Amino acid sequence: MPGAAITVPVDVYRHQPGVDSAPRFQHYSVEVAPHTPVLSVLLKLRAETDPTLSLRYSCRSAICGSCAMRINSKSRLACETPVGPEVERHGRVVVEPMANQPVVRDLVVDQGPFWRRYDQIEPHLKVDPKHPMPQGRPNPMTPAQVERFHDTPRCIACAACYSACPAVAADPEFPGPMALAKLYRFVVDPRDAATQDRLVRIQTEGLWLCLRCHLCTEACPKDVRPSERIRDLKELAIAAQGVTERGSRHAVAFKENLLDRGTLSEAKLARQTFGLAGMVGQLPHSLAILRKKPEVARKPPAIEGKEELERIYAALDKESGP
Repeated sequence: MPGAAITVPVDVYRHQPGVDSAPRFQHYSVEVAPHTPVLSVLLKLRAETDPTLSLRYSCRSAICGSCAMRINSKSRLACETPVGPEVERHGRVVVEPMANQPVVRDLVVDQGPFWRRYDQIEPHLKVDPKHPMPQGRPNPMTPAQVERFHDTPRCIACAACYSACPAVAADPEFPGPMALAKLYRFVVDPRDAATQDRLVRIQTEGLWLCLRCHLCTEACPKDVRPSERIRDLKELAIAAQGVTERGSRHAVAFKENLLDRGTLSEAKLARQTFGLAGMVGQLPHSLAILRKKPEVARKPPAIEGKEELERIYAALDKESGP
């Protein structure tokens, strides 16, 4: 019977910093219908089994974003994740707090780092004082101008992308996927008077730290596709300032390398990225690589079918052009 109850093994992360000596997982077992959301299971456990369980939630309708957490290692909303498929795939449901944010208690995290990064990109329109917004009436935009936002206004600031992001974990200077997607939204807004300044500034404030893993897009419950907006920001930044920063030099050099021979010349790529002066600082590391892998110093042979690669790049350039 499709609606028949199933027994769901649930392992929940438990920890209260400053009180507990170490985090632990507490095992529960609950009988619910397969379509029951993880959030409903947690609330049932708290109401009927363990009132000390701490979690954050609000609307229960995938609108507020409050119930974002890691479920079987994936950052997502607990209110829209049914337990049945999780049990079928993993044999149990493991629930943990979001990553990259300090745990307050159990499944509740301190979202201060997430919001501070968001505030730093100044997520609001900056108006030119010489051309103020019209008072008492709307400032119209064309459908084509609105279309450039893509789906960034759909973001509910749940921080699932921030939790899933390895760049956030690796470098505290990285603004995070949501912040960059929101920045893109204002950069392409024709009413904003600070587009050039935003694009120049973000180049040295974390834009090129993105690892291009697309885990943020996988985690996003609203299909904002942050990784694609970060890609768009990079293209806009290069168009606005040129190839002046290490990250942009690496991106352009990577493409040039592939178009040249269809494969990467690692030595040439490093030289184009760091420059001759920068290569001096990399010398000890470079020598260590050469000892283990001397072939990186040789120019690689051109691959067969390089023309197909050129056609792919030409099509991509045409698609992203004006």
